[in-house]
Amino acid sequence: MDDLETRELRYFAAVAEELHFGRAAERLGIAQPPLSRAIAQLERRLGVQLLERNRRGVVLTEPGRVLLRESRLALAAVAAAARRTRRAGDSQLVLATKAGASHELLQRILDAPDAPPVEILLCEVGEQAGLLRDGSADVAIMHHPYDDLAGFDTESLQVEGQVAILPAAHPLAARDTLTLAEVSDVPDLPIARWPRLDGSYPDGPGPEARTQSKLAQLVALGRTLLVIPASSRAWQWPEHVAVPVVDAPDVTTMLAWPSTSRSPEVAALVRAAVALRVES
Repeated sequence: MDDLETRELRYFAAVAEELHFGRAAERLGIAQPPLSRAIAQLERRLGVQLLERNRRGVVLTEPGRVLLRESRLALAAVAAAARRTRRAGDSQLVLATKAGASHELLQRILDAPDAPPVEILLCEVGEQAGLLRDGSADVAIMHHPYDDLAGFDTESLQVEGQVAILPAAHPLAARDTLTLAEVSDVPDLPIARWPRLDGSYPDGPGPEARTQSKLAQLVALGRTLLVIPASSRAWQWPEHVAVPVVDAPDVTTMLAWPSTSRSPEVAALVRAAVALRVES
């Protein structure tokens, strides 16, 4: 029988992540002998060796690495299902948006006559997709082409250009417009590196940045610049200047939600947001 229980996956994931039965048992709040028996039984049922045991702990085999990856996905899906089920009886939606997104657009959506009650969940750059997938949020404001939209239904809300956020004292801050080539080649002001969809950072001399507060401070100190959608400059400090980047690709602000959602509240919010787009 290939059916796996959630308990077995939790047990295995703990051992695979700790690489030590004692630490895994402590983490799970159980004794070590039943944990060892459960893993041995799991190996017998699957017909593969998941762990190589030695005096210092354990090492994952190739089947063990596969099961760890799949266990994390399965446990995350179970947790997401539980969150969505608990929230199914709550008419108030949770909308995720990064802290520096346009508050004007969001306020218009919240104030729309037919919009359902909404709780705002502020997050950092690139976190919206994970919050939708794990059930922490029902809907999110995201940006194409920067955010991960795989597996979501979407509606576009607005299309806009981008601006460079610069230290006010820098010579480029006096310009009326800039080009991508100009902002990409500033030796004393390397462009900030945003995380890719997989969480890694591109190569380059600029500082790694994920949070709005860190970015704002680095720009104010003259350590970096960044290029962002024009409406995202809502968090701009007095020490910053925004200059349009004329050849930067347009950014589309999207309303996104899981494609499996059947929530009437989500549908109502989408209709309200689309009506605003048509009116504007």
